[in-house]
Amino acid sequence: MNDTARVIDGEILNSRLDDRRLYAGVRTRRIVACAVDYLVIGLLTIPFAILVFLLGILTLGLGWVLFSILVPAVAVIYIWNTLGGANQATLGMKMMDIRLERLDGGRIDGLTAVAHSVLFWAGNFLLTPLVLLVTLFNDRKRTLHDLLLGTVVARTDV
Repeated sequence: MNDTARVIDGEILNSRLDDRRLYAGVRTRRIVACAVDYLVIGLLTIPFAILVFLLGILTLGLGWVLFSILVPAVAVIYIWNTLGGANQATLGMKMMDIRLERLDGGRIDGLTAVAHSVLFWAGNFLLTPLVLLVTLFNDRKRTLHDLLLGTVVARTDV
């Protein structure tokens, strides 16, 4: 634990993340970033779909089974490399000047990034649009998957 961290409600908090300005407009920025990321994943899927199509021709149709996992596989690779990368933000998040951070000040690794996104997708599947209701009742605009993983999305332009 670093020198600027403290424990509140069982969570280790980095004092830099106590600044309320970091969360102004985060909910809206997250929604726009999500839409941008869906577009990016869709565009990234196109060349892989062409490869799977060609593989299907070469394997007399067996390769086409990969179409069933194509979009989730592209999304996981995208999330692992962007959200789990050095910037801790997807392309949409970078456009909106937000990033995912751990409350203890540590770095987001690829596995945590993928878990965050899988919980987000599962939450949206089960609770859409109610998944955003949680953000209305906490100061840091954290969603349910943020609460479960000990993460927060904060602005980078403050």
